[in-house]
Amino acid sequence: MKAIKSEMAGTILELSVAVGDKVTKGQTVAIVESMKMEVPLESEFAGTVSKITKAVDDFVNEGDTLMELAD
Repeated sequence: MKAIKSEMAGTILELSVAVGDKVTKGQTVAIVESMKMEVPLESEFAGTVSKITKAVDDFVNEGDTLMELAD
């Protein structure tokens, strides 16, 4: 299981994938707003989204897991 984690603290503006979606390495999976900047969060791995742990408008801290990928 591979975890996609937030790279910074902020609010989730958008989740670009859903459970069951295939993700490629480098694909934007979410957008996080931090200090009035919209920052795309890219997957470091390829795989299939097996679990999403956060929702739009949730506040996340740096290092929080947003979703998990299965091979």
